[in-house]
Amino acid sequence: MWEAAPNSSLAAEMNNTNSIEESQQLESFEKALKFIEDFTTNADKIQNRVLSEILSINAHVEYLQRHGLDGHTDRETFKKVIPVITYEDLKPDINRIANGDTSPILCREPIIGFFTSAKRLGRV
Repeated sequence: MWEAAPNSSLAAEMNNTNSIEESQQLESFEKALKFIEDFTTNADKIQNRVLSEILSINAHVEYLQRHGLDGHTDRETFKKVIPVITYEDLKPDINRIANGDTSPILCREPIIGFFTSAKRLGRV
């Protein structure tokens, strides 16, 4: 079987192709790592921005008005006026929506469906 001599142009081209592919793969990994680092380093800032956007979009929904958010979009006000809740706390609102009420109760856009999930016990 014929093999290219180590110094032949074919061998050099193959090595060059491998180097380019490895370089591109390394660059791709570095970009992914940078994205992850930026995302985790700035998680608090990103979460603040996302919360602010959600609250801006839904500023006039019944639930937020009921608790006195009054259009505020900052985390401090949200934490101060919106209580930690359970399903039971939302059940009356969920029932209204399930019974056809399309007014902005929990979010600006009409909710068109609900999904249930089974509770699983953590047994081994």
